[in-house]
Amino acid sequence: MKTYKVFISIILILSGVAAQACTNYLVTKGASADGSTMISYAGDSHVRYGNLYYFPRTTWPEGSMLTIYDRSSGKPLGQIPQPHETYQVIGFMNEYQVSVGESTFGGRTELEDTTGIIDWGSIMFLALQRSKTAREAIRVMAELVEQFGYYSSGESYSIADPNEAWILELIGKGVEMKTDKKTKHTWNGNKGAVWVAIRIPDGYISAHANHARITTFPMENGITSISSLNISKINNPDVEVVYAADVIDFARAKGYYTGDGSNFSFSDTYAPLTFSAARFCELRVWAMFDQACDGMDAYWDYATGKVKSPRMPLYVKPNRKLTPRDLFHFKRNHLEGTELDMTKDMGAGLQGMPYRWRPMTWQYEGRNYFHERVTATQQTAFSWVAQMRGWLPDPIGGVFWYGVDAAEFSVHVPFYCGMLSVPEPYAEGTADLLTYSDESAFWTFNRVAHLAYLFYDRCIGDIRKKQQGYEERYEVWVPAMDVAAMSLLQKDTLMARELLTQFSHSLANDLVKEWREFGNFLLVKYLDGNVKQEENGVFKRNRWDFPLSPKNPEFPDWWKEQLIRETGDKFLVPGKEVH
Repeated sequence: MKTYKVFISIILILSGVAAQACTNYLVTKGASADGSTMISYAGDSHVRYGNLYYFPRTTWPEGSMLTIYDRSSGKPLGQIPQPHETYQVIGFMNEYQVSVGESTFGGRTELEDTTGIIDWGSIMFLALQRSKTAREAIRVMAELVEQFGYYSSGESYSIADPNEAWILELIGKGVEMKTDKKTKHTWNGNKGAVWVAIRIPDGYISAHANHARITTFPMENGITSISSLNISKINNPDVEVVYAADVIDFARAKGYYTGDGSNFSFSDTYAPLTFSAARFCELRVWAMFDQACDGMDAYWDYATGKVKSPRMPLYVKPNRKLTPRDLFHFKRNHLEGTELDMTKDMGAGLQGMPYRWRPMTWQYEGRNYFHERVTATQQTAFSWVAQMRGWLPDPIGGVFWYGVDAAEFSVHVPFYCGMLSVPEPYAEGTADLLTYSDESAFWTFNRVAHLAYLFYDRCIGDIRKKQQGYEERYEVWVPAMDVAAMSLLQKDTLMARELLTQFSHSLANDLVKEWREFGNFLLVKYLDGNVKQEENGVFKRNRWDFPLSPKNPEFPDWWKEQLIRETGDKFLVPGKEVH
């Protein structure tokens, strides 16, 4: 208890953690139900709009340049050369089933490089457009920041293909300007980044959520720099850890680390653990692990910020084989079943709503307080699960399960990576965060979510039932489409991809239309705080076609008790007691 009070007394207002707050899961082939590799990502941001990105395969004329824009602000950072060819990308998955997700851990603020060109967001799409494997993506990312500089704060990346899943953690080197006396040319002498990438062992799962999770790592293979390796060595399955050549020496030079290297921890060195890093970030990792494996109670005090050790492992063995639907479910977690269940405390209100409006940290009478930061949060722009199936040809094997708005209220649509286009409700240009459109999937799902915020305990049952219906259908339809597309692929590749496109478009367009109608149904059902009587979606009327009187759910006892405690007999009806 004493340690906990010390942590509470020094809690800091979130900065980088709050700015880019995302949750990632990684599932290896041996840990999934069907032998697929999976990673997931929740794009949590108060300024992000949910659309499905699309970059077609392109051949570039010699000398073509690409302007890099900072994904956090839109600021142009500079230009880099285009390669001869770039690969198609749907969302965060390319045509070779390579997928990349991220979460910002921030780390030491003095290591941000304001002179760099490659930012945390652009690096993902650059890797996807230039890589055929996860290992290749790591090489591309490391070489880009080495050549052009890394503009952002510390990042954790999930990188996977049909065979492997990796975590790459990376942070810049700050700014140390140097000038050539003869040419007067000035440059950043610290350009580049320090980083570590680890392959998650087959049969295990991992997660990261805005705090660096790689601590100590093996160095016995002698590989000290990705730039010193050629492609054949990077693709060697025996290589399971790669890291920047100066990841330890740079820490020594900055005074962050003084040991001999045997106990060097990337996370503890470049992103020292704080209360907020544990409670707001590692707790989300704990929640995913706790739903998938046994023995996580041992790390509860660590994840809630009461103690700093033992730290949770980077990866754990699940107690069952996982499916995409398991990951959808994990994304909807509010710490149910724990003492921190978001539906149970006073902040949940009369409707038991597990969401807290911002600011997340606040003060009262000179003391600092906070709301829990759990996995399911209102400001999610989009979330996805990338499923990579190596036993199928790439256009069919890669399924990008994509949903917009908060994961708890969303439906993840299966988009094949072999698609030729993106449906209009999910496409860039249909709308944005400041431009409403009835045709937008993002705005359609947000309308339903906002009704649920008002009447959470009443609406959530309808929403979960509706979600379950779609998820059950999609689980049946996708394997059927696999078979049809495989048959057609053997005859005509383009026609097979057109079939996949029509399938995903049809599901997406129908979902948006039906979800809009579902929102209308909820509006009618819960109008003015009442609950209309209905059966299987049909509202009940009497024999003269007049609406039946609505129901009014009883107030919970805890609310009655609190109201009476605060108001005394103000609302007491005079007279005899009710028995």
